[in-house]
Order: sequence, then C-alpha cells, then structure tokens
Amino acid sequence: MTTLKILTIAASTFFVSSGAFSDIRCSESSSGNNRIPVQNASLIPVNSMAKDNKIQVTLLLDTSNSMDGLIDQAKSRLWNIVNTLTTLKYNGQAPQVEIALYEYGNDGIRDENYIRQVTPLTQDLDLVSEKLFALRTNGGSEYCGAVIRDASANLNWDGNEKSMKLIYIAGNEPFNQGRVNYKDVISKAKDKNIYTNTIFCGSREEGIQSFWQNGAMIGGGKYFNIDSDRKVIYIETPYDIRISECNNKLNDTYIYYGSHGYEHKLKQATQDKNAAVQSASNLVERTVSKSKKNAYKNEHWDLVDKAEKDAGFIATVKESELPDELKGKSKEDIRKTISLKSAEREKIQKEIEELSIKRQTYIDNEMKKRGANDSDDLGKAIESSIIALAKKNGYSL
Repeated sequence: MTTLKILTIAASTFFVSSGAFSDIRCSESSSGNNRIPVQNASLIPVNSMAKDNKIQVTLLLDTSNSMDGLIDQAKSRLWNIVNTLTTLKYNGQAPQVEIALYEYGNDGIRDENYIRQVTPLTQDLDLVSEKLFALRTNGGSEYCGAVIRDASANLNWDGNEKSMKLIYIAGNEPFNQGRVNYKDVISKAKDKNIYTNTIFCGSREEGIQSFWQNGAMIGGGKYFNIDSDRKVIYIETPYDIRISECNNKLNDTYIYYGSHGYEHKLKQATQDKNAAVQSASNLVERTVSKSKKNAYKNEHWDLVDKAEKDAGFIATVKESELPDELKGKSKEDIRKTISLKSAEREKIQKEIEELSIKRQTYIDNEMKKRGANDSDDLGKAIESSIIALAKKNGYSL
C-alpha cells in the first residue's frame, strides 16, 4: 500500500541510469506481436472496481497571498492522496475515485465571495494536476462558509449512501469570516453524508480559537493544523528508477482519438514533468496513481480505456477521429492493436503495483531506522483522516 509517509529522495538521483541500483529495470515493453499474442489479450480485462459506490474528495485551497507554501504542498502531495484513496476497499472491491478542486480567498477571482470551482469531481486526474499547477496566489478575503456551500451544493456528489464523500478545506484566516454561516452549510452537507475536514495553516491553538476545529466537529470530520511552509522531504529507494522506466512504457500504451485526443496525450506527458519538477519521488507517486484503474481513467481520449468501457465503440468510431497510425486500417486490425496495448498496459500496471508495495516497505523500514519525525503536512493530515473516516464507514485497507 502506498501511504503518505514522509519520504526522502534527491530528484537528480531519480534520473541516474547507473549506480548501486541501476541494474533494476522495468520489464521490456511487449510491443511486438511475438511478445503478447492477440488471442490472449482482451478488450475488456477483469475489472474489480465497485460499480455502485465512489470515493469523492474535494480540496478547497486558500490562494491568498500567504498561501504559496500550501499550494506547493498540494502539488507535492496530490498523487500521495490519490494512492491512499486507491488502497481502500468496500466489500473487497475498489470504488471509483473522483477528485475536485476549488480555490478561495483570492481577490483576482471575479466572484463576490472570491471563490472558484477549478475542476468538478472527475477521474481526469491530468486535468486536476494541470489546474493545480496553474494556481497563483493573490490577496483577498477568505470566506470558508461560502466555498463550502458552493462545493457541497454544486458538485455532482454521489447519492449512494455507501459512497464516501469528503471535503478538505485549508487556510489560515478565521473560519467564520463572510456572510455565509459556516455552521449552517456544514450541517447541511453532513445531512447529505458529506464530511467536512479542516486544515489550519498555523498553530493548533490559533486554529481552535478561530473556529477551524469547530467546523470539523460540526461536519463529522477531522481538524488538523500544519506548517504550510514546511518542505516535503523524501526517501530514496532502489525501486524508483525502475518505476520511472515503467511510467515511460505505460505512456506508450495510450492511443489517442477524437478532435482533442492529441492534446490530452501531450497533457499526460506535461503532468509527468510537473510531478518531476516537485521531486523525483513525486513522479514515482504519480506513476503509481496511473497504474490504478479505479482512479486514473481516460476513456474521453484513450482508445484502450474507451474500448474497455464500451466494447462496441470501435465499430462506430470515425476514421477522422483516429491517429495517423490507425487510419486506413480495418476495424479488426484496430481491435487487435488495442488488444495488444491493453494487455501490455495490464502487465506494466501489475509490475508497478508490485514495485510500489516493495517501495513502501522499504520506506517504512527506513523510517523506523532513522526515527524520523513524522510531523503533519497537508498530505499527512489528509491521509490520516481518510483512513479514519474510511474505517468508520465500513471501508478496509
């Protein structure tokens, strides 16, 4: 299981292809027909996702002037959060994971309450990453009640009572600012089984005095305080280079389609780069997230994911929507190509999963040796509350 442990890794080490662990490599890509027989590949692989419930998480981030550290932590912890969510099971199945993003407290936002929905609840995690990395701080007034009201009322929350619906709001100003009563909107959200968790960027006592703890108590969630300026540190493991190589091979299994398919394919690579800029370990965490079918789904631009969801789509897709390498091919040849990519992807995803388990075990053991201070940051706060609320709602790890 990949958890939001404090990790340590030097970004430069991640990209080194030689050294103590350079002999560990991702398996060779099975791109040739002789490696993965078509008859053994399936357009619809066995899928263990729970069809009837979801885990939905909405992040409400203060983007006022003083919150650059918070945004930086969010960039560094996005994929850790996703990986924590993907470890959860309900009746032995992995629910679909969706994430939404809001910003508030920024006077550059043209809204009377200075709030903006950045992304809806979505499995398009490349979109979430893209928008998160585009956030910029600016002065403003932070109205927690208003942004919680908007998120709880306007997002597409799942109606199934077994679904886990979580709001996380982080900021550093008094929780009761603005004309919208936070107690009322949080209570209404709780009535819809939406749990509100609060993360105060400052001392614990100040957060209590400024009503952040009270907001979490009303919302049935957890209250945390963090040092938003704290830099995330990482632990190097012997599996990081290998996982990175698997990421490159995983990207090669995506076949774009549609008028904007190529743009999405480029976006996938761009978000890999954004993750790597934060740290090499962050890219490893993103790669692990990309191996999770219940979280990272791209049927809106990838033919492999689309065919898994709708096996009849290939029969109706227009040639103009296909990439150049598939134009002029018969429907049967297109199916075979997709089958090969699907089988190849499953093999790579399985290897990433196995490597990630070994990686986390290595990190856990290293943490015990070092006796490192496991102090809270944004990711750690979210992880611990996810696990606590999951157990409360009948989910297992």
